[in-house]
Amino acid sequence: MEVRPKKPTAKGPTEWFTGDVWIDGIGQGGGHSPVTIGSVHFTPRARTAWHSHTVGQTLYVTEGEGRVQSRGGPRVTIRPGDVVSSPGDEWHWHGGAPDLS
Repeated sequence: MEVRPKKPTAKGPTEWFTGDVWIDGIGQGGGHSPVTIGSVHFTPRARTAWHSHTVGQTLYVTEGEGRVQSRGGPRVTIRPGDVVSSPGDEWHWHGGAPDLS
């Protein structure tokens, strides 16, 4: 068993995001595991760049309202409790709604 202290919250890099985005790293797989777990907080209108993941990505919305879109697909509103699954190599983006108030 290993207990690690919480790492400081980091501002999302401008190469990955537009707007203000904050990232809390939660966990990373060991060995050959590609699993990475993070809590990402988007301010209104902040979003990721178009991107894909070789092994796919799962998002779990914990608060607020956001948007997601797969390349060529419609923009979709997401809310707390929603689970979004993107298959491997699917180009997509996700981010905060225009107004989160």
